[in-house]
Amino acid sequence: MGRSKSASFSHRENRIADLAKALAHPARIAILEYLAGRSSCMCGSIVDIVPLSQATVSQHLAELKRVGLIKGETEGPRTCYCIDRQAWDEAHQLLQRFLSDVKSCC
Repeated sequence: MGRSKSASFSHRENRIADLAKALAHPARIAILEYLAGRSSCMCGSIVDIVPLSQATVSQHLAELKRVGLIKGETEGPRTCYCIDRQAWDEAHQLLQRFLSDVKSCC
């Protein structure tokens, strides 16, 4: 069996691509902006700020959680979400370095 295409690239390149994919939807940007403005985790009210169905918002939350930008804690039948500060700092450093490196090449 052949190598996957992602195996042909460095961990850093794959991580940047994964982050970029997670950030590539306006609903996810809105969710991140909303969570970033809160000091505690939010349950339920996220659906009220994004003009999408509960199921679609859940899919976006799952993608953000998959890449680690947010974390969710289950409290009974609800999950409360907040920014994962450590992952956010890592993403910020990776993307900032990547954009600076590309800019310096041009």
